[in-house]
Amino acid sequence: MRTLLIALLVLGCQSWALAQDLEFHPPANATDPAATGIMRDLASRILPVYQENDQDRYLRNLSALQLVARNFPAANESRQSLLERRRAADAHRPVGKGVMFDIYAHARAREATERTPFPQAFAQSYRDVVSKLNDEDAYVLTGWLGAPVSGFQDAVQRAFDQWRPRGTIPLADALDLIWAYLTFDAYRSFHPLVAALNAEDDSRRYVIDWDLLIHAPDGEGISAVLVRPRDDSKPLPTLLEFTIHVDTHNFARECAAHGYVGIVAFARGERRSPGRVVPFVHDADDASAVIEWIAKQPWSDGRVGMYGTSYSGYTQWAAAKRLPSALKAIATTSATAPGIDAPMVGNIVQSWAYRWSGCLGNIKGFDDKICSDDANWRSLEESWYTSGRSYRDLERVVGVRNPVFHVWLDHPSYDRFWQKLIPYKEQFARINIPVLAITGYYAAGEPGTLYYFSQHYRYNPHANHTLLVGPYDDDAVQHAVTANLQGYALDPVALIDLRELRYQWFDHIFKGGDLPEQLKERVNFEVMGANEWQHATSLEAMGKGQLRLYLDAGRPDAHRLALRKTSDTTYTEQTLKLTDRSDAAWMPPATLVEKSLQPHDAVVFVSEPLRRAQEVAGLLSGKLHFTVNRMDMDLNMALYELLPSGDYVQLFDPAYEFRASYANDRVIRHLLRAGEVQDLSFKSERLTSRKVDAGSRIVLVLGITKRADRQINYGTGGAVNEETIADGKVPLRVRWYSDSYIDLPVRR
Repeated sequence: MRTLLIALLVLGCQSWALAQDLEFHPPANATDPAATGIMRDLASRILPVYQENDQDRYLRNLSALQLVARNFPAANESRQSLLERRRAADAHRPVGKGVMFDIYAHARAREATERTPFPQAFAQSYRDVVSKLNDEDAYVLTGWLGAPVSGFQDAVQRAFDQWRPRGTIPLADALDLIWAYLTFDAYRSFHPLVAALNAEDDSRRYVIDWDLLIHAPDGEGISAVLVRPRDDSKPLPTLLEFTIHVDTHNFARECAAHGYVGIVAFARGERRSPGRVVPFVHDADDASAVIEWIAKQPWSDGRVGMYGTSYSGYTQWAAAKRLPSALKAIATTSATAPGIDAPMVGNIVQSWAYRWSGCLGNIKGFDDKICSDDANWRSLEESWYTSGRSYRDLERVVGVRNPVFHVWLDHPSYDRFWQKLIPYKEQFARINIPVLAITGYYAAGEPGTLYYFSQHYRYNPHANHTLLVGPYDDDAVQHAVTANLQGYALDPVALIDLRELRYQWFDHIFKGGDLPEQLKERVNFEVMGANEWQHATSLEAMGKGQLRLYLDAGRPDAHRLALRKTSDTTYTEQTLKLTDRSDAAWMPPATLVEKSLQPHDAVVFVSEPLRRAQEVAGLLSGKLHFTVNRMDMDLNMALYELLPSGDYVQLFDPAYEFRASYANDRVIRHLLRAGEVQDLSFKSERLTSRKVDAGSRIVLVLGITKRADRQINYGTGGAVNEETIADGKVPLRVRWYSDSYIDLPVRR
């Protein structure tokens, strides 16, 4: 009984303490010198009342309070007590972020008790800890230590701005603020010291060549960075990224930390390589040359794996087409497929490609204002849009000629120009190396990834090609998965380290390691809302059932997705004024969860509430039955779950876009028959998987694409690049008949 009373008393004290509101008046600026004293006062007032049953959490928070209160010796003792408690439990875990505060607290304690200047104390604490870590843990820790201060400063500033008008702060929120301020204060103290210490540790662990120049067979130099473990006595496999971007994160050191030789090679014209950058043109030959060079080096065991995102994903397939004997595996993320998803998607050219290619190629006239000023670039796009000029005249509005983009516009179909850049048809049959492909339902690079995957298996049914897809964008591997993606909260099982998963896959290929559990089948996908991973033998097998929904005209003010066909003569009519430019500033919403839809040149079809939950999994497909007064049009489709709460959750992003005349043949254009009733079957180049709960509705937004950052298809049947606003004097009119339908693949 006495023990129970004590426990209740402790819990009561804790609840009372956490419920307190403390007087708090933060300064206007996080960098104000007065902030140190204000935060010290806050921490000092919390210390006597802070209690916590979880001893580990108590010691963590206690050390933070002591550090902000400037009681450095006590904080160091608390960190050491915590270290002893977690030593056994953390023995086989990767290094945690708490180690940074161990180093910082120890350095501050030495400064306080031994009068050692902080830079010297921190350097010694850093060396004492980091020198004992293995390469992987050291790589992670030094990366954390090297993070920029600005992000932590912004977090403190937001908190100060939040609590300043209130004059008080609840204790629980005060603890969060203590940690935010401590992190900022610690980082601004040691950040100037970290670069030199990290370089010192790197030189002890690795052999690094930042200015390697590898020569292609035609004599051109290919600039590269090489990092390899210093103390490894045997030849190692090499992981290679071949990229066109020099400003992205360099993972060569991370590869070396995982026991590989890491090389990042750059396209012609980048870094030390002379000449001009021309996207796609030389990469297949140059990447193959780098692979052959690697295989001949004494530190190489003759095996090369390639990895990378977007353009670096393309270069892997470009190299694989050449079949270099040393290339043993590729791991792509949202791989670009030129002619498929760049510079056009669904055969619709997107204007980012003009800017991107000009800036990469350092073409004369592509200055910082065009290349880095998004607002200015958007203004230029809108100027072209409102001018009504042809798409070829985009450069006249911008004022800079881009010959690379001009060449691309000369090839509006997937013709030989594009086909020669990556494997095409039967060439996929010759690629027998293991392939890992990672992409996301919200990744711009999903269509390219799915193209490679489907074509590889179409022409090589025995291919070893593994796809992992989930609620991710293009940055999920490059910059890590975030718990909240554009307003959508990811399921806990989706929060995996995709880059570490990639290393585990490479370890399986090159070192005989275990295959990660998430990669047990050809297709591995996270079911959003169900918080589970599922696995299938093919894209078609993701959803073994089918939910067919008809585009029922219904009432004039309400268009339904109906389970049954009601008519093949009723229709929903849509009219688009091709000359209207009042929408020049329109952009799609930036979030994946919306309170309401704002359709743009689109018709919205809504189902009845589902009677039972359905797991949608796979590619959207269907058939449109329609008449149109034009010989072509550009369409887009977006799919949503409308929750009972009224929120709309977008199931894939961006919308599926395609030019009607290329919907079933991306090589040969098949024009529509103006004024005639006709069918158009389609299969989306985007997939999704989500558990749609009972009571939710399915929403289809079917639109006609006309926007400032795209080609405009006026539907004359002629060359779209040459059409002008004069070709759009007669509005586009289309009738969507009620026997049109979409097929949602569902798991039965």
